Amino acid sequence: MRIIVVGGAGTIGTAAVKALSERHDVVVAGRRSGTVHVDIRSPDSVRAMYHHVGNFDALVCAAGDAHLGPFDGMSEAEFVLGIESKLLGQVRLVLLGRPLISDGGSFTLVSGYLLDDPIPLGAGFSVANGGVEGFVRSAALGLDRGIRINAVSPGMAEDSDEQFAPLNPGRIPVPMSTIGAAFVRSVEGWRTGETIRAW
Repeated sequence: MRIIVVGGAGTIGTAAVKALSERHDVVVAGRRSGTVHVDIRSPDSVRAMYHHVGNFDALVCAAGDAHLGPFDGMSEAEFVLGIESKLLGQVRLVLLGRPLISDGGSFTLVSGYLLDDPIPLGAGFSVANGGVEGFVRSAALGLDRGIRINAVSPGMAEDSDEQFAPLNPGRIPVPMSTIGAAFVRSVEGWRTGETIRAW
């Protein structure tokens, strides 16, 4: 399969690329790195990415920003970042990619554990993650041509342990191979409309 991995140079994306590139042709896309550049907040940039890549069988997204900070004092602009980037950016990848993806292809978006186990600084992430998972459940009902869609919800990644462990007391870091395997289950499997939790 030819698979686009958006955010493939980031912590989560690297795990997805490593797991998928063993058997597939992987095209890494990112804002500042990768084979092709894309800003998922821009419809024109997403269209340009699809035009550059051409035919593809699956898209994996491991990208999307949200504000990490105290809710008390969070501005509307800070809160909206997660909605415009992590939520709407990923929705945009599906909306613009669905006419172009191969029959029987799949979209895999990224959610996150802060929906199920929120922390005081993570309201922006929690809301975006909830939106992504709701979109996946609903979109799966309307996609045709055998196209599937899922989300992967990674736990606190082993490679980001030093940064996030102080914010998550008692949370056990998830091995990168476990996170990568969740993306493989979505891309190579049969599930649709589901969130695969890697934690």
